[in-house]
Amino acid sequence: MNVRYRGHLTGHDVQTVFAWHERPGALERLTPPWGEVEVLERSGGIRDGARIKLRVHGGPASFTWELRHRDFQQNRQFVDEQVSGPLESWVHTHGFRPGEDGGTVLEDSIEVEPPLGSAGKLLAPGFIERELDRLFAFRYRRLQTDLDHHAAHSDKPRRTVAITGSSGMVGSALRHFLTSGGHRVLRVVRHREELADDALLWRPREGEIDVTRLAEADAVIHLAGEPIAEGRWTDEKRERILQSRVQGTELLARAVAEAEIGTLVSMSAVGFYGDRGEERLDEGSPSGRGFLAEVARAWEGATAVAERAGVRVVHARAGVVLSPAGGALGKMLLPFKVGAGGRLGSGKQYVSWVDLDDVVGLLHHALMSEGLEGPLNLTGPNPVPNATFTSALGRALGRPTVIPVPGLAVKALFGQLGEEALLQGQRVLPRKALESGYVFAHDGVEDSLRFQLGKQKESPRVED
Repeated sequence: MNVRYRGHLTGHDVQTVFAWHERPGALERLTPPWGEVEVLERSGGIRDGARIKLRVHGGPASFTWELRHRDFQQNRQFVDEQVSGPLESWVHTHGFRPGEDGGTVLEDSIEVEPPLGSAGKLLAPGFIERELDRLFAFRYRRLQTDLDHHAAHSDKPRRTVAITGSSGMVGSALRHFLTSGGHRVLRVVRHREELADDALLWRPREGEIDVTRLAEADAVIHLAGEPIAEGRWTDEKRERILQSRVQGTELLARAVAEAEIGTLVSMSAVGFYGDRGEERLDEGSPSGRGFLAEVARAWEGATAVAERAGVRVVHARAGVVLSPAGGALGKMLLPFKVGAGGRLGSGKQYVSWVDLDDVVGLLHHALMSEGLEGPLNLTGPNPVPNATFTSALGRALGRPTVIPVPGLAVKALFGQLGEEALLQGQRVLPRKALESGYVFAHDGVEDSLRFQLGKQKESPRVED
């Protein structure tokens, strides 16, 4: 069977788009978040003879897929074909041609033979086409977004960026976004066995960091910290949450100051504002009450040594990051998929959501915008009540959302975690991002959910 897709990228010429595909991180950026794909081995890029071996996970099953590249033509095409894997055969031709508006037309042709002989040919084509529809709708939109974000700062030199938490959901997405845009990334890792040419050691509990390697960076983006939403908040858990942020950030801030690095973007959270009902909040709003507000204040305060040394410090206050790869959305998908999802408590508490692609875009914007400093809200422009968020997720999944979870049940199950993180909320607006010219890829919650879950309504498939 042969399936063809066409995507139109506006504002970016063929040379720019093709060069993006040749850089490290491009494949990872084009891999959808609902598919767990691990790169096991790779040699070369996309030129003839290059190979890549993947581990693809699907529920309890997984398989190894090895591909090789051929028929490379600069700024015109490249081809990948299956060497070994789950299919009888797979040949994917990636075509590039100039668009009439100065943009680029992508033409993807996939020749695939399903496994299992005649039975596979009877049953598999419909499934394969549906999955490819989801994949290419996602790919074309993400590629447009990534190229737009990079183009917004194309007049500035590429940076060397050190990232803590680079293997997490946000960190890994940011790392591949930066490298595919031509930046160099240094991973700041905690374990010696993770050390490599692109990594440096950081052991916050022992007070150790490799300042010499860190000094290679033009900027540092600090994302690491003890997970907040895993397990009940015992006294020991609360102390770990607080100290992981304060100790690690203080150590990093001192190292940034010592290495004379110009920029530190340090993650924080909208929990800074506490439970504020329907009040509209922006970066000028005062902090609130509660454990999460206390943690955020201490977290941001731990960068003081860098600020005193003249470092430009941005406190990136993140909202609820939407991606099925992890975080809050990853945890709630199963009950919603089986029709057991519903609003939490009254459903009136606001959810300050933000698409993962906009978190990456906002962190890049903070990195590249010398005029930004202090607090920066990493939230979408249209926060919604929990009941509205619940309904949007149900529509995206095509599932009912009629089973509410009473507040008392949330408190009984999760204790203080459930009360502060699930039943309380903030209506946080990204004023500084908008005023500084950032353009959101996703300004509506249902649009973000459909994109991240592969539930977009239109397919880019070209019908014969």
